[in-house]
Amino acid sequence: MKNKIFIAIDTKSQKKAKSLINLSKSKNFKIGYKFGLEFLNSKNGRNFISKLKKKIIFADLKLHDIPNTMSSTIIALKDLKINYLTVHISSGIKALREVKKVSGNIKIAGVTTLTSLDNKDLRSIGHKKSLKEIVILQTKLARKAKLDAVVCGPQEVKIVRKFFNKEIITPGIRISSKVYDQKRVMTPRSAFKQGSNWLVMGRDLTKGNIEKNFKKLSDHLN
Repeated sequence: MKNKIFIAIDTKSQKKAKSLINLSKSKNFKIGYKFGLEFLNSKNGRNFISKLKKKIIFADLKLHDIPNTMSSTIIALKDLKINYLTVHISSGIKALREVKKVSGNIKIAGVTTLTSLDNKDLRSIGHKKSLKEIVILQTKLARKAKLDAVVCGPQEVKIVRKFFNKEIITPGIRISSKVYDQKRVMTPRSAFKQGSNWLVMGRDLTKGNIEKNFKKLSDHLN
């Protein structure tokens, strides 16, 4: 079975997005493409995605709003061939269930706690529970709402797997020593060993020579 990688298309340039897609084809990996708020909110970004064919599309919108707004947004996106879409689990059970009700063929991935946050950050916004405790509660909520996937930091994969038997998507993956703006990171090999199904990779693969970066990733995993 091929290792599964979502390539983060972190740009607003259609030319760069097209180049990244063309250069990231690999026989060794199952590849999907993650488009975030930057690209989807750019001029003609939505139109670009609508024209992609035979690609696994991951719309990383991280929806976090009242139930009606979230479900209405899913419906508004139905003309795009989206395979995965993220929502914040902290939106609450009612919102998650409303989203699932209208999602159709779109797999809804619940985001636990962003990899840019640690226990100190969580305390600063009023959380009294630890990161681990919060992620467990969020995972149980995702299971209760029958979400299709959970997005969590690499250090939480083992914890999430105890309570969730569907797909786990993991950002914060590094084959270099650079952590950028994420605080909870891990190597690809370790994340897969923890039990992750999909890894999300951006700058470590897309910056510089993409073919060489993929070779480095293959060597790392073999």
